[in-house]
Amino acid sequence: MPSTRPTRLAAAAALTLATVAVAAPAVAHVGVSSPDAARDGYGKIVFRVPTESDTADTTKLVVTLPADAPFLHLTAQTKPGWTITTREGRLPQPVEVDGTEITRAVRTVTWTADGDGIPPGEFDEFALSGGPFPDADSIRFEAEQTYSDGEVVDWDQVQQGDTEPDKPAPTLSLLPAGEGGHAHGGSATGDASATSADSDASGSDVVGRVLGGAALVVALAALLGVVRQDRRRA
Repeated sequence: MPSTRPTRLAAAAALTLATVAVAAPAVAHVGVSSPDAARDGYGKIVFRVPTESDTADTTKLVVTLPADAPFLHLTAQTKPGWTITTREGRLPQPVEVDGTEITRAVRTVTWTADGDGIPPGEFDEFALSGGPFPDADSIRFEAEQTYSDGEVVDWDQVQQGDTEPDKPAPTLSLLPAGEGGHAHGGSATGDASATSADSDASGSDVVGRVLGGAALVVALAALLGVVRQDRRRA
């Protein structure tokens, strides 16, 4: 009767690999979200930046704002460990925003790490507050991510059809007009909502890592058990 050892080992190995594949997080991109950004309103914009490199830290993020939908008012949230620089520039053509024709606006916001930055396998978030947002379904930004080894990744590709590009530009979906968290000037409610949303997201990441690690341990234990049983039978 043929030995079942190779079959058992193959099955256990397949189970382990499948578990690892499920537990491993999907490839992350630089993304953008908001708890309260609505058309014609003011809100908070949060950029989530993961370090995808296995050996280098993220040390700088440059966000380019859309020239066809400039912000009349824009501020960056203070972030310990990072230096913030905003650059204002002339728009390609005048744009009317909230009844005001503007020819210049903030074009880029740059966060530069004062120390090591974001380590491999981790992420951080960078926030802006401003408006009014355009009367549109979404607003698209461009982001440039710099690593400590000199690599620069441009997140600026526009999706064509159903296939997502390798380096998609961060795109923010806007709520219908009147459904945002606050008008010009801000509010404690809007900031609290943003903090809650950020905490929930961070908590989800932690839970996912814990569950993934537990699944890997269970799979490895099963593989070890099969190997021990086969050794006893040999």
